[in-house]
Amino acid sequence: MLNSTTNTYTLKREILSFSNKISRKLSKPDRKFTADMTYGMLASGSCLLTDVVDQLHEDSKKVNSVERLTRHLNKGIHNSALSSYLHTIRKWVPDQPVIHIDDSDIIKPDGYKFEALGLVRDGSKSTDTKNVYEKGYHVTEACVMTKSNHPVSIYSKIHSSKEKTFTSVNNVTFDAMERGKAMFGKATFVMDRGYDDNKMFLKLDELKQDYVIRLTAKRKLLFHNKWVAATELRNRRKGKITTPVFYKGKKREAYLSHVKVQITASRKDIYLILVYGITEHPMMLATNKEIKSREDVIRIARLYFSRWRIEEYFRCKKQVFQFENFRVRKLKAINALNFYITLCMAFLALVSMKAETNALKVSIIQTAAPVKEKVQFCYYRLAKGISGILSYAKEGVRLWFRTKRPAYRQLCFKLIA
Repeated sequence: MLNSTTNTYTLKREILSFSNKISRKLSKPDRKFTADMTYGMLASGSCLLTDVVDQLHEDSKKVNSVERLTRHLNKGIHNSALSSYLHTIRKWVPDQPVIHIDDSDIIKPDGYKFEALGLVRDGSKSTDTKNVYEKGYHVTEACVMTKSNHPVSIYSKIHSSKEKTFTSVNNVTFDAMERGKAMFGKATFVMDRGYDDNKMFLKLDELKQDYVIRLTAKRKLLFHNKWVAATELRNRRKGKITTPVFYKGKKREAYLSHVKVQITASRKDIYLILVYGITEHPMMLATNKEIKSREDVIRIARLYFSRWRIEEYFRCKKQVFQFENFRVRKLKAINALNFYITLCMAFLALVSMKAETNALKVSIIQTAAPVKEKVQFCYYRLAKGISGILSYAKEGVRLWFRTKRPAYRQLCFKLIA
């Protein structure tokens, strides 16, 4: 069988084609570096540079290859590469984009030489009654849903309050919102209770964007010209609209109700959507989207419940690519490494959008040997299948970037009369 007909070659060609789209405006060394990082992380299932180098199969010493990759990461993210990436994924998004914004954390409890390392709340150890703080970084992520209903990042920034140029977490979130507006013109932003802040509502109104934001118990709303606690409105009503929703990976029955109110921030008319039967205390969702029928209420509620995908996106980055296990120390290099992990996640999104009968996609899923036939979030099995197929590769991507040399290199002398 010819090499060109194997799954390994086909998959490697797909990765290189995707990588070259992102790096097409860069120099040849930077294009090769982009291909090395994307291919190496997908093949190894790790962001550790030593693991990446193992999959490149280069002739040079391992320490030299790691130093080469580190030098490139220290340059940061190329603006042209970021622009090409955003231009590429824009084509994958439906006409009415849904953008989920959320914060996560990177915990480095034993780190002491990482730049601007601060204290962050450890989400894996904290509970509703107790917060646990560890050394680490904040991560602000904005993901848009693709046509296959899978998240792909449009904004991802690792930041710390210890940075000299740091202003506030709100400003980082505002940057994510502005990028969403610049890319799509108008979108629906879906956010959790941590973003129930008057500044967020005012910023979204300023950008003329739609939103669905879950409210906290402290929120007050203007109802019939009186300030009323949102919890009081919640307790007055009962859910009259019944609909099935997915919450934490399970299908549940939700009971919905809605009421027209005004928000504290801008005194503009919005809708309060109440969701009963899912959590101990009914959820309160604020939205400025127009509601004309029960179908509109159901659609808005389901928009919020689709935010579990960005939580799964965070978990996938940490589990599949060992996101918290990096060794680069400069914050600029850490953000650059995060960008290349984002490229790998985008490649998984690209594969997820292929037809179920696509030969390469079928081979990837068969290699992953999944337990369940169908799942709501397929990034894990795609990553496992890709890593499994590339484990048969005996060469990395260096042969795809061979230097073109002239056919005859022997010196020629001409006699001048």
